[in-house]
Amino acid sequence: MSLLKYESQQREPLVDGNKDYHQVTEDIISPIEMKPSKLWYIGFYISVALLMFGVYSIYREVTYGIGQWNLNKTIGWGWDITNFVWWVGIGHAGTLISAILLLFRQGWRTGVNRAAEAMTIFAVICAGQFPIWHMGRVWMAFFVLPYPNTRGPLWVNFNSPLLWDVFAISTYFTVSLLFWYSGLLPDFATVRDRAKTKFRKMMYGMAAFGWTGSTKHWQRHESLSLVLAGLSTPLVLSVHTIVSFDFATSVVPGWHTTIFPPYFVAGAIFSGFAMVQTLLIIVRKVLNLQDYITIGHIEAMNKVIVLTGSIVGIAYLTELFIAWYGQNPYELAAFFENRGNIFSPYGWSYYLMMFCNVVSPQLFWSKKLRRNITVTFFMSIIVNIGMWYERFVIIVTSVYRDFLPSSWSTYYSPSIYEIGFYLGTFGLFFTCFFLFAKYFPVIAVAEIKSILKTSGENYKVKMSDIEKADAEKFYIEEVEHAH
Repeated sequence: MSLLKYESQQREPLVDGNKDYHQVTEDIISPIEMKPSKLWYIGFYISVALLMFGVYSIYREVTYGIGQWNLNKTIGWGWDITNFVWWVGIGHAGTLISAILLLFRQGWRTGVNRAAEAMTIFAVICAGQFPIWHMGRVWMAFFVLPYPNTRGPLWVNFNSPLLWDVFAISTYFTVSLLFWYSGLLPDFATVRDRAKTKFRKMMYGMAAFGWTGSTKHWQRHESLSLVLAGLSTPLVLSVHTIVSFDFATSVVPGWHTTIFPPYFVAGAIFSGFAMVQTLLIIVRKVLNLQDYITIGHIEAMNKVIVLTGSIVGIAYLTELFIAWYGQNPYELAAFFENRGNIFSPYGWSYYLMMFCNVVSPQLFWSKKLRRNITVTFFMSIIVNIGMWYERFVIIVTSVYRDFLPSSWSTYYSPSIYEIGFYLGTFGLFFTCFFLFAKYFPVIAVAEIKSILKTSGENYKVKMSDIEKADAEKFYIEEVEHAH
């Protein structure tokens, strides 16, 4: 049989169309070199407007204090920490796609990893805003840094999971940024070499760090990618585990549960992949990259979504079972009265969460729906709405009714400045993403080229023809030998 067989012919191509190396470069790099479309400008200006609204909301909060938010005597964490956990979760898919799938040598990651890594970085930047501004006296933010000060023996509290967050998220952000940027170096060099103006050549030349494409450069690049992937893999698991400790290490009914770490990690991957789907379906349409972000990529990510959605569903049921099995009256009240009772003030949010996160992803057991772009786009938005409500349910329904009925708060709803802060982070995220899509290659050109001759459509057709010819030749030789 032919020695040219590298990959199963049963697998669908990861690059559609009759592509060669030059065509790959043209398709992915040319959008950077052209003037942005009208759609790009509309989206960018909307994002900047939202960002400005967010900046004004933060100005109000810093000037007049946390009283600008509708927090009350039992709800000390409201929309701000809900949004913090939500954004950190969204930041999980990028590193998972890049690191874990790289270590497992999954070829389908190459079409989606660059945009997913960028999404991770922008989401973590958005997440980091919430704890900082929630401090109230934000000029005291340096108090969370672990260094001895000259004002007395004041050290940060290393027993506090909020301090662990500072370490986990800053480490995660640093490693993710290195991973993303090191992968961009060969592509920056390609853009530099194609640049028509001196300014572009200089800027992309500086960004490429003198990349020449020599064998030594590629060897070092491969080694660095594997080292960073090895560092990132435990970080994917640790970051949201530590975020879950913000709740799990407390003694508040509804928070004090040991299932939080794995459940938060599964939920983070779930929401992260949903956000990747939302962004990539838009990007492939606007930048005309359907040949590189294929239906096969979208189906593979939908398989991860249905798996992690099912894990999250099991976690929800486990919480209910443990509350019932433990027979602690306060736990029972937290789960079966404050959440599970449809007639309680926040019962609607619990059932909305269950529908979005557990019931709706089961549609993806159908191959036809997994491969449907419209269904996938709407489902990705529904999943992220559900995951936002999951964090809201955990935070608000666990604390709005205290142990003493006299401490029960009135119905919590966010102020305009809480909403503005949240919308502002969307503005920050999409402003960064629009700039990324305009000035950076959205797909890793070098990585697409590395799989082109094994997973490109025209090469797979050739391989299939060679295999058929080899099989016929083998059959004829066998028949002749038999006679």
